[in-house]
Parts: sequence; structure tokens; C-alpha cells
Amino acid sequence: MADPSLASTEPAAPAGGCLNPAALSLADAAKLLAAAGGRTVTVEMLQAAVDRGAPIRDGRVNLVELLAWLERELAGKNRSTEG
Repeated sequence: MADPSLASTEPAAPAGGCLNPAALSLADAAKLLAAAGGRTVTVEMLQAAVDRGAPIRDGRVNLVELLAWLERELAGKNRSTEG
């Protein structure tokens, strides 16, 4: 039996039972990233990334493209803070 305390943090799977990592809603992406990374990830955080240029199509994100974009953004910030 699943832990009821995790019910609200698990991504909502479509009728087929699987999420498509190439077309996740921001809500599902946030839940998946939070569950996988053990850190808080909110829809608002992902929306802020989209507002800064993270790739999104038809209101859905490709998880691989999103993570690659976030990595490039972090790498750019690290370069700008290095002496």
C-alpha cells in the first residue's frame, strides 16, 4: 500500500498510467523534480524559469530540455561570479 503522505506529491499519471517526459505540465514537472531531487520545486519556480526563457511548448515542458536549459543557466551564473 502506498504511503498516504506521498499522495499529494506524486505526479498525476494520465489514464494510461505513464507520464510523458517530453510533454509534462509544469505541475507534473515540479512534482517529479521535487520527488527525484529531494528539494522543493514549485510550479511558480518553473514558471519563473519559463519567463526567463526555459523551453515550453503548448504549456508543456520536455524534462530533458528543461534540465539542459537549467544547467546552462547555472553554468552561466557560476562563470559570472568567478573572479
